Amino acid sequence: MYPDSTTRSEKVDMIAVLKERLLAAYGEQLLAIGVYGSIALETEGPYSDIEMHVVTKEYHRLEDLEFVYDKFKIEIGFHDKQAFFEKAKKIDDAWAIKAGAFIHVLPVYDPTNLFDQVKSLPFKGLSLSAHRVMKEFMVGEPYETMAKIRNSYHSGNHNYIPLGANDLVWETAKLIGLANHTYYSTRAKTYEESIQLESVPSGYKEIVHHVKYGQLTDTEMVYQLCEGLWTGLNDWMESLGLDYRLKQLPF
Repeated sequence: MYPDSTTRSEKVDMIAVLKERLLAAYGEQLLAIGVYGSIALETEGPYSDIEMHVVTKEYHRLEDLEFVYDKFKIEIGFHDKQAFFEKAKKIDDAWAIKAGAFIHVLPVYDPTNLFDQVKSLPFKGLSLSAHRVMKEFMVGEPYETMAKIRNSYHSGNHNYIPLGANDLVWETAKLIGLANHTYYSTRAKTYEESIQLESVPSGYKEIVHHVKYGQLTDTEMVYQLCEGLWTGLNDWMESLGLDYRLKQLPF
């Protein structure tokens, strides 16, 4: 039953078909077509999908497509050139997860070498923006996640604690990528790559092991691991000079 497995050769053949159909449908509007993700990295598995960038001339904006055709799950993102470049330069909390999609692109139609021009853009402004984004994200996500974990624990209803631990670890991994100016090769390898980086908060490696292997049934233990990570995360942010707490009201 679905999803179906496909070989690399079958994926390559399907990509060639998609290229020809896109060129036939949109013709001179197209500037470049490229494949990203595991296929571009040559790490795909038999169930990996096909992810494609399609870059058009300015003002030719088309709707993104995500569909299953035959044995293939296919995702096509359409962007005009300006929007594509701006997306590649965007520094937000998901930078470490998304940057690789612009750095590692396998061109299938690129007469102007557009994808070579994009490779450096995810790092443009990173050194200036990473700390600001980290502080904003700390307030918007990890702080709120830890509050929910504590509420769950102190109310005696521990059902959220395993889910909260997953959320807290994922959010921390994103912060670690930003702090180290390092993107992850794939979402599936985020945890194993993040623990190898130079700057990592204390308590992170311990809880990652439990999250990776689904060892979250002992909610008392998981809660204590979350508390350990939260302490380490705050100490780490402070060591980076990132105080996300305001000293005065903003109004």
